[in-house]
This record gives sequence, C-alpha cells and structure tokens, in this order.
Amino acid sequence: MGYFTWNETGLTKDCESLEAMAYRFEESAKLMRKMAKDGFILKKQDNEQLITHSNKNIFNEWGFVSEEQPYRQLTLIPDKGIIFAKE
Repeated sequence: MGYFTWNETGLTKDCESLEAMAYRFEESAKLMRKMAKDGFILKKQDNEQLITHSNKNIFNEWGFVSEEQPYRQLTLIPDKGIIFAKE
C-alpha cells in the first residue's frame, strides 16, 4: 500500500477524514477571502507571515489580538489639563 505523510499540523491536526480536511480548508479560504475584501493584507517579515490591517479599528472589530511588542501597542492619551496629586 502506497502512502505519504501529511505534515501540516495547525489547521488539520484534529481532522478524522479527508472530507473533514477539505471542509476545514474551504472554511478557512472563505475567511481569508473575506479578510482580504475587508482590507487585511499578508506581510512577510523575517521569515514569518503576518496578517495586518492599516486601520486598527477594523483589526480590533474582527476581535484579533495584536502580537506587536507592548511598547508598539501603546496609544498615548492627551493630558487635557489633568493635575496629579502631590505626594
């Protein structure tokens, strides 16, 4: 009997059949197409594939959590005359 090893482990690891694998790929493809239509792009950086969006509001609306380093995620809030208590 001939066979080959399937090495992809993230998307299809828990699938029990080829039909289940196909369904998983089809659903993933639908999601990726919708993301592309909404302005998400694939960016390759240091041998990694990053999914990005130029509008942080849209990124957040999708419920994604940014993997940027914490200091790059910070948004400064203007002071607006806030007076801090003296020690």
